[in-house]
Amino acid sequence: MTDVHLAPAVADAFPETLIAVVTATGLRGREDWPGTAAALEELEQQLADGTWQPAEETDPRIEAWHTAYRSFGTNPRRIRPSVDALGRRLAKKGTLPRINPAVDSYNAVSVRHGLPAGAFDLDRVTGDIDIRYADGSEEFTPLGEPGTVENPKPGEIVYTDGSGVLTRHWNHRDAHRTRVTEDSTRVAFVLETLQAARDGHLLKAAASQLQELLAPHAEQTAVHYLGPASSRTTG
Repeated sequence: MTDVHLAPAVADAFPETLIAVVTATGLRGREDWPGTAAALEELEQQLADGTWQPAEETDPRIEAWHTAYRSFGTNPRRIRPSVDALGRRLAKKGTLPRINPAVDSYNAVSVRHGLPAGAFDLDRVTGDIDIRYADGSEEFTPLGEPGTVENPKPGEIVYTDGSGVLTRHWNHRDAHRTRVTEDSTRVAFVLETLQAARDGHLLKAAASQLQELLAPHAEQTAVHYLGPASSRTTG
């Protein structure tokens, strides 16, 4: 089992943080996922019809992340929160990328609800996962760039495990080492809000939708919640 910890310093700085950790075991990523395909197609059709559009940076859900990024020294218009970048890509191109069913599932849920999402292959995670401030000594290899090594700046919020950094700038980009592929069978998905009182219901709806997309293709799924009142959860 892998524990996920929210560092007290992060919880103090962002007291309304709430993170849903959706775990799935026995995932079958090489079969067809019709529910996920339908969710993607529905988003794209609604965008084309003009009946729905992704949250823009002036939306309070996105604006909160821009404010958070600035607080730890990241320019959110140059290095965007994942949901902001994904929504902008969808609005521009009219389609979302098709990576693999598990990744496509959390992308669809992320854009639909305007909440950042990510995932880690738990078989590639070393020990527990911590959400904390970087001290500058950590190393990060970006997704899709296995030959690149970066050092997060001191004070930047990162996800880490015993072997290095799993995400930079809180939720801008995931690491290559723990990427989710068609062959990943034990995965922890995360969905995040900085405004639990306002958007907690959206987070719970998003976690429920993601679990529904995963369940037909997994042996077991579960949802756990992580926040200042409960800074540790088991995934």
